[in-house]
Amino acid sequence: MQHNYSLQAFNTFGIDAKAKYFGRFSSCNELEQYLKQYPNEPLMVLGGGSNVLFTEDFNGLVLHNSITGIEVSDSNDEFVYVKAGAGENWHQFVQYCIANNWAGLENLSLIPGSVGASPMQNIGAYGVEIKDVFHSLNAYCISNGQIHTFDNAQCQFGYRESVFKRALKNQYIILDVTFRLSKKASLRTSYGAIQQELLSKGITTPTIQDISAAVIAIRQSKLPDPKVLGNAGSFFKNPVVRKERFAALQNEYPDIAHFVLPDSDIKLAAGWLIEKAGLKGFRMGNCGVHDKQALVLVNHGGSTGQQILDLSSIIIEKIQTQFGVLLEREVNIIPPHESIL
Repeated sequence: MQHNYSLQAFNTFGIDAKAKYFGRFSSCNELEQYLKQYPNEPLMVLGGGSNVLFTEDFNGLVLHNSITGIEVSDSNDEFVYVKAGAGENWHQFVQYCIANNWAGLENLSLIPGSVGASPMQNIGAYGVEIKDVFHSLNAYCISNGQIHTFDNAQCQFGYRESVFKRALKNQYIILDVTFRLSKKASLRTSYGAIQQELLSKGITTPTIQDISAAVIAIRQSKLPDPKVLGNAGSFFKNPVVRKERFAALQNEYPDIAHFVLPDSDIKLAAGWLIEKAGLKGFRMGNCGVHDKQALVLVNHGGSTGQQILDLSSIIIEKIQTQFGVLLEREVNIIPPHESIL
């Protein structure tokens, strides 16, 4: 157990927030020992720290989930069920599955973070979300110490949402996740620039290894490496509007980037809106909007979490004023700020 411990290395924004108490657990037993030792402290569990923004020190107990291990829990002619510890590095886990020719995760390559965070956020990229390959997870109930198993339906997945961010927020700690992956790949190449990237390499009949390599190349060309430039990836969710509202926007902005959802609502590209508002590359002190991808806010070095939060509020207000569209933060603000835009 560490006291007054810097969390700078445990969040991808590189914010130098301090934890009153900090420890790591690599098993459920170790987790229970910490919780019994500090029963009255506010609790936060960190994985890869890739989706949090600390706006002040955390006056409580921060535990780093370090549960590792990968195993095949079941298999049949069509699927393989792969169980991974919540503390496994997400990208390394994806590459492990690809190396074994287990398909389904290739579009989710190079997403920062841990396996345990993937169902909490229902992470997604290039036409694939966790809910598409998720089978189940085991989670520790903080109130009674029991381990509960959640299936796909019980997780209540939505767009960058799950029951663990809503109804069961701060009530469970994810221990491991099991994915249902395919032995026969059904490739998704139509979303984003994947097809263009494949064609540029002369690939016409891609494998899952090719898809992963294409996604990695695209992400590296647009997104900054958190080890070099602090960031949490996409800071905002892509907003969804009704088709009537979209028609009015498209009339004013014929080139507006959009995607039609199955229920006929329209998903807009938050990055396009921010760029159209003239904020791409905008800098405010030591933080700013990334100059290659407007959806990403960056810490140029020495920025506080509050300064990044203030920048995001300016962006939200600007987009609402210009487009009449309300952006929602995808990144978790620590501690929560109920009154912010």
